[in-house]
Amino acid sequence: MVNNQKKILIIEDEKKIARFIELDLKHEGYKVDIEYDGRSGLNSIETGDYDLVLLDIMLPGLNGMEVCRRVRQFTDTPIIMLTAKDDITDKVMGLDLGANDYVTKPFAIEELLARVRGVFRRAEIPVKNTNIIFIKNLIMNTDTYEVKINNEIVDLTKREYELLEYLLKNKQIVLTRDQILQSIWGYDYIADTNIVDVYIRYLRMKIDSNYDGKLIHTVRGVGYVIKDE
Repeated sequence: MVNNQKKILIIEDEKKIARFIELDLKHEGYKVDIEYDGRSGLNSIETGDYDLVLLDIMLPGLNGMEVCRRVRQFTDTPIIMLTAKDDITDKVMGLDLGANDYVTKPFAIEELLARVRGVFRRAEIPVKNTNIIFIKNLIMNTDTYEVKINNEIVDLTKREYELLEYLLKNKQIVLTRDQILQSIWGYDYIADTNIVDVYIRYLRMKIDSNYDGKLIHTVRGVGYVIKDE
């Protein structure tokens, strides 16, 4: 139970669920606060100093998607979204808005605790800044978060950028969907690998359509690889 008294905010309007999560988190040694609506939750994030936010989507005041969008305008505090929805569109939207992970209700508390540990574990891994990554006419600057093809900026979402960076840093290496899911979305359990396919499709529309030749390749039955061919 070594968590250095990490501080977690639960934003959940179902009080029984919030209380249930709170008790287990406190049992693990975390400090826990609860808010029951989106606006109060957003205000607590702005004024508090939290290490993690557990954010429900269906909230009164402001829904979780809007809370997540606003939070990402001023902080990178990790967010795990909690929702009864099990639709791929909702998952993609939440992750694209900047959520770090996504748990669908009903969930086992052990799963949620594993996701929480995973978020904190990844936050402690130092990130090596390679500054410039390039392949043929594509250049990525990891200082400015810019991607250019033929010296023209490519407009990427945060998640698309992270996926492209991961592929570029492992160019010529075939990455499985599970490897990509774990590295970009941080899932501690193998699930929802079709999210990877969705984002690969997004990248191809923005990258391969402007690239001098195909950049992102599919290895059937395995995963994806960036090749300089």
